[in-house]
Amino acid sequence: MATTFVWKGRSPNGELLSGEYQAETKEDLVSHLRKRKIIITSMREKAKGSLNIKLPGQDRVSVKDIGVFTRQFATMINAGLPMVQCLDILAQQTEKEFFRTSIAKLMSDVEGGSTLAESMGRNPKVFSTLYVNMVEAGEAGGILDVILVRLATFLEKLDQLQRKVKSALTYPSVVAFVAIMATCFMLIFIIPTFAKMFTDFGGQLPTPTRIVMGLSDFLRGYWWLIIAGITAFVVALQRYYKTENGRLVIDKLLLRIPVLGTVIRKGAVARFTRTLGTLISSGVPILSGLEITARTAGNRVVENAVIATRESISQGNTIAEPLRASGVFPPMVTQMIAVGEQTGALDEMLEKIATFYDSEVDTAVDALTAIIEPVMIVVMGTVVGGMLVAMYLPMFKLVAVVSGG
Repeated sequence: MATTFVWKGRSPNGELLSGEYQAETKEDLVSHLRKRKIIITSMREKAKGSLNIKLPGQDRVSVKDIGVFTRQFATMINAGLPMVQCLDILAQQTEKEFFRTSIAKLMSDVEGGSTLAESMGRNPKVFSTLYVNMVEAGEAGGILDVILVRLATFLEKLDQLQRKVKSALTYPSVVAFVAIMATCFMLIFIIPTFAKMFTDFGGQLPTPTRIVMGLSDFLRGYWWLIIAGITAFVVALQRYYKTENGRLVIDKLLLRIPVLGTVIRKGAVARFTRTLGTLISSGVPILSGLEITARTAGNRVVENAVIATRESISQGNTIAEPLRASGVFPPMVTQMIAVGEQTGALDEMLEKIATFYDSEVDTAVDALTAIIEPVMIVVMGTVVGGMLVAMYLPMFKLVAVVSGG
């Protein structure tokens, strides 16, 4: 059984180093560090009862991190550095502990005789199926540096796409949160003051005023029930989304939402075409490429369309026809794919489509932001203004009575 050792040492330049390493025996650890030319100053077994708290997201590696790693790895491989030395340098300069440990394990596996793709395949949390398959194709064809450059470019553009979609959703989320908080603040702290004053005056209050006062009483008396209900709804929605039918239903609804659905659809098309184009140009077989692309689609509707395309191709059909029949992809996309198949330049055509839809996502995000901003302002103004008017209606009535008297 492997034991975790904590070690300290010095590099050949005298730099102080430290870390943790899992090994069967101390001799294995010593052998591993000697291969890295590290002079050991101390080593011990990690206490089994030691407190090791993992923060949320601590064991996650972002697309941006993988992209930076890949770009640097490609540069060093292209410069002629040995693979193990490249991984050693990358491990030392990586800031995130989990990622650094993963690269060190990768280096250890490669030193032990495994291929780079095999070693990466053992760590699916960091290296996706797409990544592993492309590295495997690069190693088999002797063009690992070229594949790594393509991977780095792909990951950088994927990161840009994800940030664009997130930015489209961030603004309305913040505005909606502020509107809800402002409404709750008025109902909890402002409205009760008016309510007490109106109660002292007596008489029949206008219907809008009674509705707002009723909402205020309910929120102050049953706030715990509201929080419990929202929590239960969110948990139930998450569980439903994890089911096959639930994810399909919700993903369909997302694609049908005006403007936002357009952003999601165009983002999915850009991801699909760029992923498949990168895989095909790297020498991955078309059927394997479609299988990988389906798993990375990010939307069950798109995933089902790609799976259906894969099954159709396995029976001797073209790619464009089943994509057109699915109704998910715009006609322009299927027509360009058909041209790419006929001319034998499918990977280049897919790359052109991806580039075009990257700019389309930018336009769709701008349109979404332009529409949501005034809508949210109007909604927030209507809610807050409506409550204020409802509270001032009895005062107008009182002034009228006093003036008439």
